[in-house]
Amino acid sequence: MTTTAFITHRDCWLHDMGAHHPECADRLGAINDRLIAAGLDLYLSFFDAPLATAEQITRVHPASYFDELMSSVPEHGIRHLDPDTAMSPNTMKAALRSAGAGVLATDLVLKGEIENAFCAVRPPGHHAERAKAMGFCFLNNVAIAARHATDFHGLERVAIVDFDVHHGNGTEEVFRDDPRVMMASIFQHPFYPYSGTENQPAHFCNVPVPAGTRGDAFRQVVSDIWVPALREHNPQAIFISAGFDAHYEDDMGSLGLVESDYIWATQQIKGVAEDCGHKRIVSVLEGGYSLSSLARSVVSHIKALADL
Repeated sequence: MTTTAFITHRDCWLHDMGAHHPECADRLGAINDRLIAAGLDLYLSFFDAPLATAEQITRVHPASYFDELMSSVPEHGIRHLDPDTAMSPNTMKAALRSAGAGVLATDLVLKGEIENAFCAVRPPGHHAERAKAMGFCFLNNVAIAARHATDFHGLERVAIVDFDVHHGNGTEEVFRDDPRVMMASIFQHPFYPYSGTENQPAHFCNVPVPAGTRGDAFRQVVSDIWVPALREHNPQAIFISAGFDAHYEDDMGSLGLVESDYIWATQQIKGVAEDCGHKRIVSVLEGGYSLSSLARSVVSHIKALADL
């Protein structure tokens, strides 16, 4: 049995925010090409992402917000919700597949059919607040998956680990008052979306780092701060907001991580999961906009998940 699932859908390629926008379908193409070139397709279980249901989405987002998104889809062309975030005719189809991928991954992992899963999806999700699209995000994919674990499967404790260069403000907003869900993140600060540093609840472990931070400091945060806090929370499943825009080649941010840092961090997260008596990890793609470094980093991350 393969230990790792790879979940995606061709609908995720159809979302279009305009020419030259960094969050583009070529991101998934680069990942797919690198995956095949590395021979990883022989070692993974592949699944098509289903469409998330209204019930699954409204565990996180109000029905009024979901209805507003669905009614905002243009018949043709592009409609901007903010200067960075725009819809095209297929945007919500892609967003529903992206959220559905996390739900399916959660089902597969919690049923014991696989140990872990990577969801190669777009649009990303961790900036989406309960009732606000922003930062290229419409539905908070990782939050929907985590709530599926708690509210549908009945888990009492889960954790979300976020190593995107940007703080996951949407994820924080959703789970501020839900101690079942721990959030551990590292992000460049001060930097978009200029959040994550004030009034942290006790079940959060957000660590801002300055521009120029490289792998040694990142690893120290993970080993000295994240890992002890995660073990104390003792999650029954771990979700990863897997953004790769902290890579030194990605000009979306100004951090200095490389592939070996993502491998190491993934191994630490796997170690925590095993220490907590399970191997349940659901990883969902967030940022990463330099196509080469994104593809290399995702493949490195998947190799670490699959022990390859």
